[in-house]
Amino acid sequence: MRVLVTGHRGYIGCVMVPVLRAAGHDIVGLDSDLFGAFRRATYCADFPEFRLDIRDVESTHLAGIDAVIHLAALSNDGLSNLNPEATYQINLHATLRLAELAKSAGVGRFLFSSSCSIYGKTGDAPVTESDVIDVITPYTITKRRAEVELAKLASAEFSPTYMRNGTAYGSSPCPSYELVLNNLVAWAYADGRVLIKSDGTPVRPTVHVEDISRAFLAALEAPRETVHNQAFNVGQTEENYSVRELAEMVCEVVPGSRVEYAEGGRPDPRSYRVEFSKIRRSLPLSTPKWTARRGAEQLYHDYRTEGVEIEDFEGPRFKRLAHVQSQIAGGRMDSALRWTNSVAAKGLT
Repeated sequence: MRVLVTGHRGYIGCVMVPVLRAAGHDIVGLDSDLFGAFRRATYCADFPEFRLDIRDVESTHLAGIDAVIHLAALSNDGLSNLNPEATYQINLHATLRLAELAKSAGVGRFLFSSSCSIYGKTGDAPVTESDVIDVITPYTITKRRAEVELAKLASAEFSPTYMRNGTAYGSSPCPSYELVLNNLVAWAYADGRVLIKSDGTPVRPTVHVEDISRAFLAALEAPRETVHNQAFNVGQTEENYSVRELAEMVCEVVPGSRVEYAEGGRPDPRSYRVEFSKIRRSLPLSTPKWTARRGAEQLYHDYRTEGVEIEDFEGPRFKRLAHVQSQIAGGRMDSALRWTNSVAAKGLT
């Protein structure tokens, strides 16, 4: 297929695109390059791409496209809380406009990158795709509302699918140090402390970024009736961990490290244990290959190779919220999170 991947230059996109291409699909990218400064020099997008804000997509960008994988979003609570109105414009309204344009252009598949975080706070029993949704932040509200509205567009010709990713981890050409396991390993390597910023009790379903990529590939290639207007939790049931459990795992991986709690750390209202049996049944080719333990080992190896320091991942160099705030303060981005120069100019690069 010819696949438009939005957010192809981001944390997940940089890993997913090679997976899709290795399977024989032709890729067109679309990305505003919000975090272009994060990427390693080794990453090269040697395929057609639009440098474009997702809010500015037009029907011409969908010409000849068979499927859309929609990753582009403000992808965490910190960013979404910075400007909730912009979050709604990007994560919800631009998503729906993209889907409507895709449907009008005859695009058959629309894979939406959602999140298990929409479950909010659950009890001890793992939740399934049919359980109650408890959205509590602008990020989760927009992800859930996008699912609901996309479902209204489903038809015999247009198949939306909702991929509810667990909490990602693992190395990427566009690193993300805010993700819980990535952050714990970074602190352990750079400082010797496995720094927990909550009380350690919140539970997260963890999944490697490569396994997320393979799950999207499996959904893309699955029979239409298997994925049409369906939600899939992306991860594995055995990989639900509390933050404390992840921290202890990191201590076993990073020599000489110790668990420490940040001053003022409080219980996180977001805590969800998730069941992943549906995706195993429906998309067996998506079976994950990674565990959080192996992911911690990969991250530790890469952080040692790169020589990561605390100021890298706690300051504007690699911390998404701090980076965006610095861009706004420097006049390179406006308060609506739009570039004020030509970096996101329309057209193929």
